Amino acid sequence: MNKYQSLVAWQRAHEVLLLTLRETDSAYHPRSRALFDQVRRATISVEANIVEGYGLGSPLQFRRHLRIAMGSAAEAESLTRAAAGLNYLSPVVAARIGHLLERTMAAMYGLIRRPLRT
Repeated sequence: MNKYQSLVAWQRAHEVLLLTLRETDSAYHPRSRALFDQVRRATISVEANIVEGYGLGSPLQFRRHLRIAMGSAAEAESLTRAAAGLNYLSPVVAARIGHLLERTMAAMYGLIRRPLRT
């Protein structure tokens, strides 16, 4: 069993990743391609960095990867706002993604402040 799956931060990152992939697929338009590609990569990076940092087994490395994931989450949130501003995503979808990203960042911040004992 992969213990990282028990982390609330990972669960939220996974949820926002799936939502972002589904919504950007369904709202795809050629003009949105570059922006959607970047927001998708950013949300993938959030989940991937949580898992990678956890897998390294070092609290110091885990915090480092969580900080990288925080940056990617902030990037994804900003790009989601831009996509909504350009009407590539509906405001409701963008707000939902943004809310999930905020919750993910809050969970990661908690782990940065109080790291797991591995």
